[in-house]
Amino acid sequence: MTTSAATLPADRLPLVSLLALAMAGFITILTEALPAGVLSLMSRDFQTSEALIGQTVTVYALGSLLAAIPLTTATQGWRRRPLLLLAVGGFAVANTLTAITDSYAVLLGARFIAGICAGLVWALLAGYASRMVPPHLQGRAIAVAMVGTPLALALGIPAGTLLGKELGWRMTFGLMSVMTVFLILWIVAKLPDFPGSTAEQRASLRRVFTLQGVRPVLFMTLAFVLAHNVFYTYIAPFLHAGGMGTRIDAVLLTFGVASLLGIWGVGTLVDRHLRALILASFLMFAISAIGFGIWPDAPAAIYASTIVWGLSFGGSATLFQTASAKAAGESADVAQSMIVTVWNIGIAGGGIVGGLVLDHWGVTILPWTLVFMLAAGLAVALRR
Repeated sequence: MTTSAATLPADRLPLVSLLALAMAGFITILTEALPAGVLSLMSRDFQTSEALIGQTVTVYALGSLLAAIPLTTATQGWRRRPLLLLAVGGFAVANTLTAITDSYAVLLGARFIAGICAGLVWALLAGYASRMVPPHLQGRAIAVAMVGTPLALALGIPAGTLLGKELGWRMTFGLMSVMTVFLILWIVAKLPDFPGSTAEQRASLRRVFTLQGVRPVLFMTLAFVLAHNVFYTYIAPFLHAGGMGTRIDAVLLTFGVASLLGIWGVGTLVDRHLRALILASFLMFAISAIGFGIWPDAPAAIYASTIVWGLSFGGSATLFQTASAKAAGESADVAQSMIVTVWNIGIAGGGIVGGLVLDHWGVTILPWTLVFMLAAGLAVALRR
């Protein structure tokens, strides 16, 4: 089953195919973050500390960080659908191993495999979505393909955490494997296939990195994701300090719902107003950070700032991946692998930077740290 953008209606998106990509993203995020929701259950089962179980998230991120660029570069010539099936199939294997193993070493190995698969999936999604539609619909197509991320954050992880408590964490990972098998069948039945790059089309990592527009997008991505993870990672102590420790779940739910609205708004406008939306995202995030900084103990201000933060974050992956794809052209997959790598550096760096700020200056300085990072990203965005 093959197709091209030219064979599609000029004003319609292939939603069934794009939603298969969105489900791949949903499973990727759910696999990454679910251990955080069932940490104590897994710790009790493996008879080890919660800190060690927490390293399963670290190992997952490490797999993505190490694999995204070399794997994507090495597989440029592969047909796209078999490559995506291989990556998605890796989740079925990794989550099944996670569900049945009693060995902590095997658990870490399974999580590392899942991380490798995640790095490849994220590198493929934007380019795959772009190739299914005409140029004037590419931003909207990427937005649909990326909707799995906020859905997983807003609904999937809370639901998975609840199922873990009710049915057991092993059953929850087993259900994710069942979902993955369903996705594999969906991909085979409905997702168009595309050829890989020819030898003449394949670009080296260095060449893609030096393409005009790629480096600014990478810097903006790093600034935005680093700022987000500095605050998201340490939002619990921030809320505790402001007397809202019992409302952490409500604040995170507010953030998740706002993120869904954000990606809907971006999906509607991205093809016509990409640069303006990037600027607006940085500005909105900075305004929310200022709100957190000025009124850390005012519930109404916290919720309002959280809504603005969620709106700015929801469409951020779509914006940066669309900008990267447009800058890289035929080398979009390689550029996306760089975005994946930078994104994971931002995730890891957020924990490190936020921890240092917390230890040395206290929780009240945390929001102002974001303003500094976002100002740097906004300065680059203004120069594009």
